[in-house]
Amino acid sequence: MPNPAKPYRFWIILASLFIVLDQLSKLYFEHNFEFLERKNILPFFDFILVYNKGAAFSMAADAGGWQRWFFIVLAIGASGFILYLLKKHKTDTFFCFALSLILAGALGNVIDRIAYGHVIDFLLFYWENWQYYFPAFNLADCFITVGATLIIIEELFFSKKKSKELA
Repeated sequence: MPNPAKPYRFWIILASLFIVLDQLSKLYFEHNFEFLERKNILPFFDFILVYNKGAAFSMAADAGGWQRWFFIVLAIGASGFILYLLKKHKTDTFFCFALSLILAGALGNVIDRIAYGHVIDFLLFYWENWQYYFPAFNLADCFITVGATLIIIEELFFSKKKSKELA
């Protein structure tokens, strides 16, 4: 028996709450840290204020400015498709939760690109005294990563079960 459908607005409100959380965290670091200022939290984790004009891992950051608009259009297009999927799959709570996370992450970073021309990043993980590090990121990036991971988990472990239930 399928899950009862949550109203479409539920997923929009949930994504909106995640966006607010993302934007508040970015504003905190923007107003309380200087650019490149670092504060050590754990032996492998710092808060740092950096700006990313590119995509993941600063890909295309030095592309001359066109990338800002490209990533805005790309994220808005992806968000439109996610909104369509949220309506179409409203009985699939797990999938809609994952989509809401991805939607929030995409729009959270779009807000930065429109408002500042770059994305504000502030979470920095490293190991071996900086010999290895993961590029700084933000909550929007976390939302996208967790949402995508949940979709992969659902596809790997639950899609066969759903197919058998439908048969």
